[in-house]
Amino acid sequence: MEKKALNLTRFRKMKQDRVPITVITAYDYPSARLAEEAGVDVILVGDSLGNVVLGYESTVPVTIDDMVYHSRAVTRGAPSTFVVTDMPFATYHGSVDHTLRGASRIMQEGLAKAVKMEGGAEIAGAVEACVNAGIPVMAHIGLTPQSIHMIGGYKVQGKNSKQAQKLLDDAKALEQAGAFSIVLELMTEEIAELITGSISIPTIGIGAGAVTDGQVLVFHDVLGYTADPFPKKFVKTYANIGETIRSGISQYVREVKERSFPAPEHAFHIEQELQQPVYGGGKA
Repeated sequence: MEKKALNLTRFRKMKQDRVPITVITAYDYPSARLAEEAGVDVILVGDSLGNVVLGYESTVPVTIDDMVYHSRAVTRGAPSTFVVTDMPFATYHGSVDHTLRGASRIMQEGLAKAVKMEGGAEIAGAVEACVNAGIPVMAHIGLTPQSIHMIGGYKVQGKNSKQAQKLLDDAKALEQAGAFSIVLELMTEEIAELITGSISIPTIGIGAGAVTDGQVLVFHDVLGYTADPFPKKFVKTYANIGETIRSGISQYVREVKERSFPAPEHAFHIEQELQQPVYGGGKA
């Protein structure tokens, strides 16, 4: 039976029915296709592609063009999955027109079903403008990688009462602005539980414990695709395809150097009756 993509009504119902929501961050056609076949509810085209697949030190250099390009690839690979695409750095903090132009490109050119924005009450206006324009918005609070230079590194959020109150206020402001879901990243489990119980929209945790309405991890982290120079406590690796890939490529290199590949069974040959003319035969 063909899979049906989630919609905003089903998102809320999953929270009400306490059915966990599974989200994975993917960036291209093959990973999206595999994720859909595995049965994930949501694919997030994260601007973390800057770190994971483009080799940047942060997400800041990622552009709208990057997000549109990767979003189109993901939606081709997962046509029956709800795809959310990140709005990159500094594309939703200016005028409403500027915000809507970027969000519209992600929806129209990238073919996403929704956009995601990082930030709290300060971006509520941008969220509301998009929602009023018919663009669903997933919000994102806690650790917000686009603001990494402002917050001074990858630090757990909500460890004191002031931080906790700010996170709760942000979540409520974003819900009020019309966000359909909120990602809670790298925060204490206690505040994640408080937020989840205080709002009617689903929360998606990453490094926020088991108390949220769903979980998100990055495709490459789940599968051990690349060696992470900074291993994360909240990540669980379910397979180690990185080692398998390295091993396979190493064997290929070795066999080419040894001239054992290509083997006879990998070569093509002309038909027997053509061999004499081709190699200079024919009439005397």
